[in-house]
Amino acid sequence: MKKILIALAGIALLASCGNNKNTNDMNLTQEWDKTFPKSDLVEHSKVTFHNHYGITLVADMYVPKDATGRLPAIAVSGPFGAVKEQSSGLYAQHMAERGFLTIAFDPSYTGESGGEPRRTASPDINTEDFLAAVDFLSNQDNVDPERIGIIGICGWGGMAINAAALDPRIKATVTSTMYDMSRIAREGYFGSADNEEARDAQRKAWAAQRTEEYRTDDYKRAGGVVDPLPDDAPWFVKDYHDYYKTKRGYHPRSGNSTDGWNITGTMSFLNQPLLDMAGEIKTPVLLIHGEKAHSRYFSEGAFAKLKGDNKELLIIPGAVHTDLYDDVKGVIPYDKIESFFKENLK
Repeated sequence: MKKILIALAGIALLASCGNNKNTNDMNLTQEWDKTFPKSDLVEHSKVTFHNHYGITLVADMYVPKDATGRLPAIAVSGPFGAVKEQSSGLYAQHMAERGFLTIAFDPSYTGESGGEPRRTASPDINTEDFLAAVDFLSNQDNVDPERIGIIGICGWGGMAINAAALDPRIKATVTSTMYDMSRIAREGYFGSADNEEARDAQRKAWAAQRTEEYRTDDYKRAGGVVDPLPDDAPWFVKDYHDYYKTKRGYHPRSGNSTDGWNITGTMSFLNQPLLDMAGEIKTPVLLIHGEKAHSRYFSEGAFAKLKGDNKELLIIPGAVHTDLYDDVKGVIPYDKIESFFKENLK
């Protein structure tokens, strides 16, 4: 009887791992609605795949035109609160122009991807999103499964490092303008709330909010980037506003451009450090950050955790955090990213 129960449990688990939404029922946008122009050098298409939590993820695939054989591949995601029509798609398209098959995916609960409630994040599930992207790429006929890398932008930089520490199929990792979301949840900006009293106050606020959400069956949003921008807004908030709230980077599916994350949507980051196992990554990691970015200390902290000679920290002179989101300032080091991946995905 015990064996039968175990078998039935296994069948139930397998059934639960299917897509949480019928792909045919997903209203995927077919027109070009990116914040960047379409390249004539690549083929673009929408693809879907599912993670081990049964959530259907939606991605834009970019393939070099006239490509033949099995290609090296790169999965891209981020920034935190953005969608694939913004920075991740831009990076993916540029790398496809340089010979890689790439996908830029919306993480679980965001953009066109599945998952309820919307605008929820998880260090576990979002790390799994990267692993699911590798699952998908590893099973494509035009991808060499031994030559797969990932790019994590902003908050998905921390998830990328966590994924690389977990999955040896990831042969090379790039982070750009990285955030460690668990560290900022635990310490606040620049360590401003790095004490037990502040964390207890945050826990109580989240707990009260969860009680209210269960009572009302309504998940309140925290708000995206503030708009209109107050005169006394911190300088880095002004940088975010200049990207997310203007024609430069606004997108209607982006939480940062609209009403933000659920208030309790990032709760689990407080006590689940993302980078604890970074020192055991055996494959190369390239961290890119702006010299004047308010977030630079996150990449420097991650760099300190990495070991051996397979790590590199590249500081872009004069660049702020959002300068690495798009091509407005022309400082994203695509040549360096290309050479890094070509050296390590061979």
